[in-house]
Amino acid sequence: MRVLIDECVPRKVKSSLSMHECTTVQEAGFGGKQNGDLLALAEGKFDVFLTVDKGIQYQQSLSGRPIAVLIIRAASNDIDDILPHVPDCIAALDSIQPGRVVVVGTSAQ
Repeated sequence: MRVLIDECVPRKVKSSLSMHECTTVQEAGFGGKQNGDLLALAEGKFDVFLTVDKGIQYQQSLSGRPIAVLIIRAASNDIDDILPHVPDCIAALDSIQPGRVVVVGTSAQ
């Protein structure tokens, strides 16, 4: 999977997902973009947008988009709070489909 990692996700997460082709928002040249613009820029270049932004699924129309969104719900966006959820992210990346939102983490139901 080609994964775009949001600015709010610690960059160290990238090395934990080394089995996928991961690029940070900054590396892609998309730094500072709002979610709607960011998703539009990512479409066609990435399969999944990885974020900790809990509100993205309510702020953006994601259905039918050619990119999936994977949201990590953690106590904070500190690397120590995010890393325990990486195995769930890896599992989700194995089956996530375009236009879908998948939530992993402490608040996921």
